Amino acid sequence: MKKYLYMIVLLMALTSCKKFLDVKPESQIDKNELFTTEEGFREALNGIYTLCASPKLYGGNLTFSNLDILAQNYQFSDAGYQKIANFNYAFIDVVDKNNEIWSSAYRAIANCNNILAVIDEKKGILTSKNHDLIKGEALALRAYLHFDLLRMFAPSFKSSPTARAIPYVTTVTTTSTPFSTVTEVLDKTLLDLNEAKVLLRTSDPILSQDYAVGYPGDNGNPEVNTPDLFLQNRRHRLNYLAVTGELARVYLYKNDMANALLNAELIMLTNKFPWTNSADFLETDVTKKDRIFYKELLACWAIPKERQSLIDLFTKDNPAYSPTLPQIEEIYEKAEVGADDLRFKQWFIDRTALSGPRRAILQKYLSNVSPIPNRHPLVAPALRLSEIYYIAAEATFDTDPAMAMEYFNIVRRNRGIGDDVSNVTDKQEFIELLITEARKEFYGESQLFFMYKRLNHPVRISATQVTPASDKVFVFPLPVDEEAYRNN
Repeated sequence: MKKYLYMIVLLMALTSCKKFLDVKPESQIDKNELFTTEEGFREALNGIYTLCASPKLYGGNLTFSNLDILAQNYQFSDAGYQKIANFNYAFIDVVDKNNEIWSSAYRAIANCNNILAVIDEKKGILTSKNHDLIKGEALALRAYLHFDLLRMFAPSFKSSPTARAIPYVTTVTTTSTPFSTVTEVLDKTLLDLNEAKVLLRTSDPILSQDYAVGYPGDNGNPEVNTPDLFLQNRRHRLNYLAVTGELARVYLYKNDMANALLNAELIMLTNKFPWTNSADFLETDVTKKDRIFYKELLACWAIPKERQSLIDLFTKDNPAYSPTLPQIEEIYEKAEVGADDLRFKQWFIDRTALSGPRRAILQKYLSNVSPIPNRHPLVAPALRLSEIYYIAAEATFDTDPAMAMEYFNIVRRNRGIGDDVSNVTDKQEFIELLITEARKEFYGESQLFFMYKRLNHPVRISATQVTPASDKVFVFPLPVDEEAYRNN
């Protein structure tokens, strides 16, 4: 029987080949050797990102899988997918994927802890900036992973702040880490993120004046032209501004509106992330087309190896995931403002299915076939600029509804919707508007289900049908082996 959480480090210690990081096949280096050089620390951190971007986590299960299905954005003829959409958490496919997420996330957390356990002792082999950069990212990754485990496997803060949640693991140990409550996990997450923010404030190149967010092919783009490969593509890592955004996300989850707004506004004030030029989104030359609003991503996971799996899920003639055409027209409000929505016009192709009704085929993750270049790499979004504006809007509404609606309308304008919404003073009306827009923005990204959960809001099935909010809907059962072995 697997003892997912607390056996991870023990298994790593006992393995005959003494691998520290079983994340990248080429990284078969003894732990004692790994942390004797700065390059070893870099390799260890890179290995964690590789695991996070794998299909087990954000390259699959946590972005393009069951969480996405639960948002009710597709229509399935497949009985298995329909069981997932019906919140059947006893279904074997759900159980297996939850087990994989749990074990893989805690494995990545264990690798973060291995770095954090020794990095301060090894300051002498690291430059000051790289010490702070590596430590800051390891703390941020540990917090990011724990927070998503919390959002899956525990009640929300709004539902039950003192409920038993998950273990928050911060040490390298072979013994069991006790479960924390929902509030305790959030507090520990915030502690790690705030420490990471301090460390990255003076070490992260993304804050330098000459670091401009752009496309890889842009002439002189510092994101990819920095001589040190470790410092390139800061948005493919948990950089300072991504950590600030994650703080805004976690504070909002905890209903701490003041700190959520403070962190959201900090990002907006930097003007580091430009809204995508509509010409880039509408570009007919596929080598110049930005399908994902790439420059607006505060952070993302590089997933070039998942191209074919995303084609199978979304874009082939009869993909695994697709909505009916009427369903997508309803989601994007075609009869109202949706006719002008850039996402509605560019993300979906009207196609007659091999059987059944007309389908809308998602183009969001379509990438060109080599040697035809793409405008940007294939990535899974981790945090978007639009979410920062949604957070600011929600955090502002109680004290300044007009300003909240301005944040809300800024996103709409940058998606081609010119009709502003104004004079909204009722909080529930505002929340319904926000969910409607978030459903459009986060289509195919697995953030909407978490939004329903945080708000303890019914899940929209259609314009006339909802599933009531409850922990039976929002809380995934813990892996059976984890529950069987623990009593704390």
